[in-house]
Amino acid sequence: MAQQAEDQLTGNRRLDPEDAQQALTRVQEQLRRHAVVEQLVQKQEEGDERAPLVQGLLQRQHEAELRALVNSLHPADIAFILESLPKQERELIWQLVRAEFDAEVLVEVADWVRQSLIDTMDRADLVAATENMDADEIADLIANLPPDVIEEVQKGLTPKERAQLIEAMGYPADSVGGIMDFDIVRVRDDVTLEVVLRYLRRQDELPDHTDQIFVVDRTDRLLGTLPLSALLLNDPDDVVRKVMATDYLTLDPMDADNEAALAFERYDLVSAPVIDNRGRLIGRVTIADVVDVIREDSEEQELSRAGMQEEDIFAPVTRALRNRSPWIVLNLCTAGIAAFVASRFEDTVANIVVLAFLMSIVAGIAGNSGNQTMTMIIRALAMGRVTTQNAWQLIKREFSITLVVGTFGGLAAAGFAWVISGSIAIGLVMMFAVIGNMLVGATMGVMVPIVRSRLGKDPAIGSSVLLTFATDSLGFFIFLGLATLFLI
Repeated sequence: MAQQAEDQLTGNRRLDPEDAQQALTRVQEQLRRHAVVEQLVQKQEEGDERAPLVQGLLQRQHEAELRALVNSLHPADIAFILESLPKQERELIWQLVRAEFDAEVLVEVADWVRQSLIDTMDRADLVAATENMDADEIADLIANLPPDVIEEVQKGLTPKERAQLIEAMGYPADSVGGIMDFDIVRVRDDVTLEVVLRYLRRQDELPDHTDQIFVVDRTDRLLGTLPLSALLLNDPDDVVRKVMATDYLTLDPMDADNEAALAFERYDLVSAPVIDNRGRLIGRVTIADVVDVIREDSEEQELSRAGMQEEDIFAPVTRALRNRSPWIVLNLCTAGIAAFVASRFEDTVANIVVLAFLMSIVAGIAGNSGNQTMTMIIRALAMGRVTTQNAWQLIKREFSITLVVGTFGGLAAAGFAWVISGSIAIGLVMMFAVIGNMLVGATMGVMVPIVRSRLGKDPAIGSSVLLTFATDSLGFFIFLGLATLFLI
């Protein structure tokens, strides 16, 4: 607390996610407290001519407190707070953010919030916020900006920046070209390290995450990289060609961004050059870009498994229904099929009532087992570890694991069924049904992600819904079918 007080006095902004969480709580408390006070004032001052004046004073005090709190935060933390508030409160806080933070906040905030913020800004504010952005940042916002603002922003760009913007807009959002930036330091291979040092000292600042300088020829063809450590530790009279690194990773602008993320993780990179098909240096990707890709892919995968897309958590109910209803309807259909399968064995359940209580165990344990398998497969696909050559080996491995686990699980389930029914036959049917349905779960857990991946689809989309359908419907069929054959 003492450190936080000192930071406030000195004007420093601490970079701590916990502070952002605490700031969100304080914002919510202030919004709630001022709403209560204003309601009390309105009730007490009805008919009083001074009521508008009192309300105005309270409103200004309210805004001053919130403005001081919000603007003491890092733009990324402001974005976090905006994402965590309902639309009306979000717009209120957004109006209090200092104009100099607008551009950074718009870049940091999630796509589903950005449009609602832009809708509240007038043309002049939008132009002011975007005119100082880099070309790659403008490209990220281009889909949310009105056409007249885009035209005005382009007028303020240099020919080089305009060309970069057009180039960035030409790449898919999930490609390396969609996340690369153009702010890079280039040098020639025939100059000395002393010349490079003098060149760097003349710059106002280096691009973020500059860990290496890119060595190019007169046509911008990439020849190598010059790590800053090599620049500082070698003799200033050495020529760049002598100390530059030639074993470096390059990215193609059409590579998938998640493939770039894997490369950064594997080789512990901070930045990597992006070259075109002629070997010319056109941009770079940094660890900051890659972290964003990893976070977004993780969030999308979690939503995809439930058959959902990203949405504003405070969006109107009708909009949320459009996002969630398709897979819920499908789930309802699959549940109906499972119920229909169970209804075909009505006589069996009527004769042995305890089977109705045991069916859920057969479906549940297979669903959990299949979900474990599916999670492992989706992760392996995301890491690029599943190939045509090892797919069958992977399938056999998962079946072996499931068979062993299913045997032990089946024995436990059989013991439970025997205890509550007093019938060894029911226990044996329970054991074989559990083993069989767990193998069904393993099959779905492996095949659904792999087949969808082979078809060029997201392997996670709706996977949990399809798994539940298989383990419920086939689980009931296997269990009640075995019971019909051996117990009736």
